[in-house]
Amino acid sequence: MARKARKKILVADDTAVFRELGSVFLARLGTVLTASTGGEALEIARRERPEVMIVDFDMPDMCGDNLCRAVKADRDLHRTPVILVISGRDAEDHARAVRAQADDVLTKPLSRIQLGLSVSRLLGADRHLALARAPLDEDVRVRLIRADAPAWGLMRDLSRGGAFIESLGGLLVDTELTLDFKLPNLRRPLRPTAQVRWTGRHPKTRAPGVGLRFLALDRSSVQQIDSFVYQFTSPRSGKLATTGVAS
Repeated sequence: MARKARKKILVADDTAVFRELGSVFLARLGTVLTASTGGEALEIARRERPEVMIVDFDMPDMCGDNLCRAVKADRDLHRTPVILVISGRDAEDHARAVRAQADDVLTKPLSRIQLGLSVSRLLGADRHLALARAPLDEDVRVRLIRADAPAWGLMRDLSRGGAFIESLGGLLVDTELTLDFKLPNLRRPLRPTAQVRWTGRHPKTRAPGVGLRFLALDRSSVQQIDSFVYQFTSPRSGKLATTGVAS
């Protein structure tokens, strides 16, 4: 019986240490290819057709978001999932990654567990499933980017990629918002920007609202959201992970 071909994972980073660590961390998931520049990564991707790409945001010849755009614009590669890895120093880098159509955005220092989960999800048959979500019941203040008057909604669930907010009517897809909310047991509010990805009813409560994907998001906020969601999605938590239909 012929051995099943291993899936290809392309790691692009100008730092040798990251390429080596990526190769070690991901070896069990597939055959790892590496590139030290964006141009080399695009050349390898066109030749090898990897099943997923992990791309550093800060490369000297081609920024990661531009490489992602090139992949998504390529007739033969546009379905290839791209994970962009950002430093997290500038919250706007997260927004740039989302607007470049990255399938996932990870923040340094990179978690081995988070990297493995992200790659596994994108390698799977159900790679377009939403990220694991944690239930929430928190008031959130919402302000349109181009308007002054705030509105209030109820955040029903949260993932590291976005959230569902109930009771916000009349918003169109692609509308950009500034959010202001607190996670339980934390004093400092989180204030990311976000974009409406869909409107409709919550999969469980059936209440109307909007599914959001975070745009500008700093490292501290990412870590706090990750920690909160992990409490509900870790196998040790004894709670089932939820997979809504928003990112």
